[in-house]
Amino acid sequence: MNIETTHCPSEADEAFVIAQTRAFNAAFTTHDVQPLCSFARLSNGRIVGGLTAKTYWNCLDLAFLWVEASHRRTGLGRRLVLAAEAEAVRRGCRFALVDTFSFQARPFYERLGYRQFGALGGFDRGHVRHYMTKELAEAGGSSSPGEGLP
Repeated sequence: MNIETTHCPSEADEAFVIAQTRAFNAAFTTHDVQPLCSFARLSNGRIVGGLTAKTYWNCLDLAFLWVEASHRRTGLGRRLVLAAEAEAVRRGCRFALVDTFSFQARPFYERLGYRQFGALGGFDRGHVRHYMTKELAEAGGSSSPGEGLP
């Protein structure tokens, strides 16, 4: 047996590992992963802000949030997150997850009601990664936000 580590895997090899992991997970979970994006477009169609996320297992998992510099501090980022949260609630999500570095947007997410549940330091130039969550709707059971997530 050989162990291969690479920075350029074949698409087929990467897809195989992902498919096998999902097949294993299927015994324990529902495969309900759906993309969710919010975009802010000017009248000419140009994107000046956007958010990418996924919903799964009653969770909104925020990945990327970007607002063009000239539109920052106008409430646009807030509107993008709130739009994604509203759609997530419509999909049955009870909570949201996001992680952000110390040079990014921790105070922004805190103003939106997110709270830190973990942090990991030691990244390049001393940055800290903050792991945050927010309840989106009343919990329908005894589990807490984030319990049992991958």
